[in-house]
Amino acid sequence: MRKDHALRRLVVDGTTAYLWSVRHRHGGRPGDGEPCREVLTLYQGGPATRLVFRAGEGRYVADGHWYSGCVTDGRGNLLNLREPGVVRALVDEARRRGLLPGTGEVDGWEPFEGVAVSRAAAATPGVPRGCPPGP
Repeated sequence: MRKDHALRRLVVDGTTAYLWSVRHRHGGRPGDGEPCREVLTLYQGGPATRLVFRAGEGRYVADGHWYSGCVTDGRGNLLNLREPGVVRALVDEARRRGLLPGTGEVDGWEPFEGVAVSRAAAATPGVPRGCPPGP
């Protein structure tokens, strides 16, 4: 069994593209109003980039309700940030949007919908590429 907070490797085309980890963070001090958040940290030979998913209206993080690392918009779209395929999709979408490479903190909800839609479509055989999930 691997350590929960150990860095994992994301391999693309046979080379290590990123080292990554996921953590759940609570607000700073009790009563400061800072929401819980899931943080996907990506390392690529320099300063880290953190995709931060803060809880808020229509944005939910695993605060004892789901497995740690899960984020959802409450409309049936859920991503498990501990799955390498999800991390790869987030990296690809963030790069497409110009969010990576970068340093510091990035709003993880920005690439969320694109990844959720593409993963749902890929999981549904016979659906044309780019088609949103659902009826």
